[in-house]
Amino acid sequence: MGQIGSRHADIYAAMPEVQLAAVCDVEAARAKETADRLGCSAVVDSRELVGRVEAISLAVPTSLHAEIGMPLLKAGIHLLIEKPIAADLQQADALIKAAKRHRCVLQVGHVERFNAAIEAASHYLTHPRFIEVHRLSPYPSRGTDVSVTLDVMIHDLDLILWLVRSRATRIEAVGIPVLSPSEDIANARLAFASGCIANLTASRISDETIRRLRVFQEDNYLSIDYKAQTVELAHKQGHTINRVQLPVNQRPPLQEELASFVQAVTTRRPPTVSGEDGRAALALALRIEQAMRRAQHLLNV
Repeated sequence: MGQIGSRHADIYAAMPEVQLAAVCDVEAARAKETADRLGCSAVVDSRELVGRVEAISLAVPTSLHAEIGMPLLKAGIHLLIEKPIAADLQQADALIKAAKRHRCVLQVGHVERFNAAIEAASHYLTHPRFIEVHRLSPYPSRGTDVSVTLDVMIHDLDLILWLVRSRATRIEAVGIPVLSPSEDIANARLAFASGCIANLTASRISDETIRRLRVFQEDNYLSIDYKAQTVELAHKQGHTINRVQLPVNQRPPLQEELASFVQAVTTRRPPTVSGEDGRAALALALRIEQAMRRAQHLLNV
């Protein structure tokens, strides 16, 4: 379960339309503490949940997503899997195939899709030409079993793919490990078939938290702050630049994400962020990692 899973449990427990049946954690004491606080059962093995629950949030290390998720899908349990969907594309494909075969909802936890600032800006995002992203954070207290690209940049990759709706034709990337075995800071420059260019910087060793996305179009640009949930729209008016703050109905993105998952389960409608969406973001992130390794190899030659 861990820190993220505990947050999911708190939100589910507060939903009037949801009955939180159990929490699962390999550390029995942590599972019991959360269960006692939320008034549900505690288990240490996800297999104990089969037959007892209809849907599950899977918030475990990425390397375990397929190992734990596959039996649950085969048992007919709907899944919200934290990003990235899996450790590799083969595992992602297996999860997607199992969800379809067993008629399960498979949603991937790309939480920024549910950010109110993105929703407010989406009405003005019609033809992105250049995208600049900065996602910087202090080193996390949770485990980091993947690179910063798969850990945090992938949020922005999912958003960019959703906005641009085009394939990446060229990728340049650099990254370095600092505090962990894999890259802790990375920069990627992506060219899309549509002509859009995206430049992304992600770091988990920053002194401050920054979540900012800027989208430049032919007649305006938008500056979006994920963290503050604010949006500034700038556009030319005569010979001057007019800047306005767009109205944003601020609300917790994770709460919106879980509510969307519950709605998908109860209505059997496709989830907002599907398994295929999660796979596309993973595929692009893996291509960026490959580009980083090529760049590092050229430096070492």
